[in-house]
Amino acid sequence: MTTRLNYFATSPQAMDILLTQEGYLGEAFKDNKLLLELVKIRVSQINQCALCIDMHSKDAVKFGENFERIYGLSAWRDMPGYSEQEQKSLQWAELITSAQAVTDENYQEALQALGEQTLVDLTIAINAINSWNRIAKAFKPAVGSFDNI
Repeated sequence: MTTRLNYFATSPQAMDILLTQEGYLGEAFKDNKLLLELVKIRVSQINQCALCIDMHSKDAVKFGENFERIYGLSAWRDMPGYSEQEQKSLQWAELITSAQAVTDENYQEALQALGEQTLVDLTIAINAINSWNRIAKAFKPAVGSFDNI
């Protein structure tokens, strides 16, 4: 795969907006980093963003996640070991990413499992990783170059 332009060098102010958002999300999920990484991986799987799957899988391992839960994400409904909060977060991520209608039942389930603040922060995180996925797929940075383990 041929890489394209360096979007960080080309438009640093635009990238700063996204990085500031990531800073907020890192703080919002500081006590639940694994949940955030699982959601980022799952959204990246849906969007088929190899760069982000690689990056966030490595981050999840760094934060203590086990490989079984990472590679089980594509079939999380049928895999044991995901908490109710994780299941509702993954379901919410799939709904938002695929632009499916969020039913009142979906909303109430997510709200009950996550609470108001986490639900809003999670929705922002889902939108953020969708944005990163689209940027990476458009500009094709080298996959596998992220080394954070």
